[in-house]
Amino acid sequence: MRYSRPSEPAPLASSPEDRVTSNISQSYPYSSETEAERAAAVDAVVAAHEGLGATLEGASTPLDASERWWTYHHAGCGGTLHVAGYGREQHAVVTVCDRCGATALR
Repeated sequence: MRYSRPSEPAPLASSPEDRVTSNISQSYPYSSETEAERAAAVDAVVAAHEGLGATLEGASTPLDASERWWTYHHAGCGGTLHVAGYGREQHAVVTVCDRCGATALR
């Protein structure tokens, strides 16, 4: 099979952020936070979204003691995903978005 070369090279990205595909932010840690910051963020999101506490309880198990936890960027709304527990069904952490209340596995 023959492959053809494009007639013009792709333009160079102007910044490092332009060189990264959008799915990278969904898979890799964004930053980190202390246990106290994590717990406060999760409590605030649960209080702001009706039924979210029951959803998290059904989808996750309690976390181990840790001084710091990763946070992730939520591409859906631009909020930050905070670790809320360990996944019951899959080997992952359950996260919750501080902006829209969405949950996701990481």
